[in-house]
Amino acid sequence: MDDSFDYCREIETYLCKKNEGHLVRIVGPAFEQVRGWADQGIPLKVAYRGIDRTCERHAAKPGRRRPLRIEFCDADVLEAFDDWRRAIGAGADRVSEAPPSSKGSLVSHIERAVSRLLARPAAGRSAPLDAAVTATVNALDELGATARSARGETRAQMVARLSQLDAELLDAARESIDGATAKALRREADAELASFFERMPPDQRERASAVVFDRLVRESLNLPVLTYE
Repeated sequence: MDDSFDYCREIETYLCKKNEGHLVRIVGPAFEQVRGWADQGIPLKVAYRGIDRTCERHAAKPGRRRPLRIEFCDADVLEAFDDWRRAIGAGADRVSEAPPSSKGSLVSHIERAVSRLLARPAAGRSAPLDAAVTATVNALDELGATARSARGETRAQMVARLSQLDAELLDAARESIDGATAKALRREADAELASFFERMPPDQRERASAVVFDRLVRESLNLPVLTYE
C-alpha cells in the first residue's frame, strides 16, 4: 500500500480524536494536501503539533463550532515543520509562507508554564523530578511577580533565567526516566528523523537525535518548554 495513504489515514484518525470523535474524511484536494506533507518528509508527530495549534485557536472561538477540517491546518503544520527543521539543524529555509505565530507575552508564557507543571498527572512521577518541578514552579512564581513591568536588561535577565531553569528541569527529566524508556524514546527519535539522516553529516545527526530525544522526554513527562526567545 502507498505510504502516503497510510500517512493520510493516520492524520485522519488524529483529526477525528481532536474533533471529539467526529470523522472528517481526508479525500480529494485535502488528500493531496496531506500527501504533500508526506512527500516533504514531515514526521507525523510534527504534523500533529501543527494540527494542535489550529485546534487550540479553533476551540478558543466563541459559540458553537463545526468540526475542524484538515485544510485549515496547513499553515500551522508547515510552520511546525519549519520549527522542527531549525531545531534539528536540517535547513533554515522556510517551507511555510505564513508568518510565525505569536508566542504571547512573557507574563502569559510564565503563567502557562506554571499551569502545565501544576497539572502534571500523578502516574509515573518520581520524587526527584517532583522536587525539581516544585523548585521550578517557585522560581517561575518569583519571575512572574515582576515580569509584567520588566524592561531592558531586567527583562533580558529574566529570559536568561528561563533558559537556565529549562536546562535544569530537562536534566532532572532525563535522569528520572529508566533505561527501557530511554531506549524506546531514542528509537522513536531515530524513526522520526529517518528521512533526514541520509542527508546529515554524523555530527548533525547526533545533535538532531539529541534534540528530538529531549522533546520526547518532555512530552512523555508532560513538561513545558520554559525558554522564551
